[in-house]
Amino acid sequence: MKPLPLLFQSWKKSISFKKKKVQNVSKDIYVVVEQRDGDIQKVGIELIGAATGLAKELGQKVVGVLMGNGIAGKAEVLIQYGADSVLVADHPLLKEYMTEPYAKALTHIIKTYEPEIVLFGATAVGRDLAPRVSSRIKTGLTADCTGLDIDPETKLLQMTRPAFGGNIMATILCKNHRPQMATVRPGVMPALARDKSRTGDVTNVEIKLDEKDLTVEILDVVKSEKAICDITEAKYLISGGRGIGGPEGFELLRKLAEALGSGADISSSRANVDAGWIAKDRQVGQTGKTVRPNLYMACGISGAIQHLAGMEESECIIAINKNESAPVFGVADLGVVGDVNAIIPKLIDEIARVKETKMVQ
Repeated sequence: MKPLPLLFQSWKKSISFKKKKVQNVSKDIYVVVEQRDGDIQKVGIELIGAATGLAKELGQKVVGVLMGNGIAGKAEVLIQYGADSVLVADHPLLKEYMTEPYAKALTHIIKTYEPEIVLFGATAVGRDLAPRVSSRIKTGLTADCTGLDIDPETKLLQMTRPAFGGNIMATILCKNHRPQMATVRPGVMPALARDKSRTGDVTNVEIKLDEKDLTVEILDVVKSEKAICDITEAKYLISGGRGIGGPEGFELLRKLAEALGSGADISSSRANVDAGWIAKDRQVGQTGKTVRPNLYMACGISGAIQHLAGMEESECIIAINKNESAPVFGVADLGVVGDVNAIIPKLIDEIARVKETKMVQ
């Protein structure tokens, strides 16, 4: 009997090893478009716009994924906003969002069509659905992204998100698994202008669901009578920082917002949220929300890079700060050096005077 090492060498000579080359057959960028009661949510339109730029760099197409019940008629809207085609999963059990049926439907779509990239909005629905689907198809997921790019050399999706409490920005790659998946914050990506002349293919995807796929049962849907304002939808934002002095400072900012009229609201830097002066949903910045209002007033905000990242794309930025060297003045269209608690009351009075003058005329 041959010694084990010699036996192994003899066996090795008799067999030729050939390494199989793994080819990437995935293609196209899929955007999971959220709808509520048949209304397309804004973040889906924003992601289609972002996907259009990424698809051009890859030489691929943008595919909208629309799931619900009786929503096939909304597919044309996605095409008008930039999608090349739309996959529609229309089923009675998809009428209201529930984790299991939606996860099963989307998993089926991804396994059937094998997309290169899948994008979700970082909403309550997207944050629930995306990780469950990524686990089922055994790929990675980068959550809460604020930037997406294509590496010109590797053609990999570069997914950028805040890390370590927003102190650094991390760029994450998914090299070995497909699709590359990410959730993206609402308000970060600009939507394309609607073009009603655009045309594209709409495909109805057959989804097999039954009552066994329901892990929960929705007995009733009760909508809140109180309108919850989303600061990403505001046309004018009056934002407060440490310089407003305390939680009572937001009452002054609210009076200014009321003076400006419809479409105005208040927001905040992270410091005030951490201090408990205002709710988390009002926070602007890397660890808060990204906003693009027509007017952004930074009141008593120094302008840390984490905050600027969430508002620097605003159409017009007005900064009020006692420190003339505050970084916020570097991005402001108009800067006012002074105490916000002295300047804002005068501004409110002036707005009232102008409005009164116009009424008299």
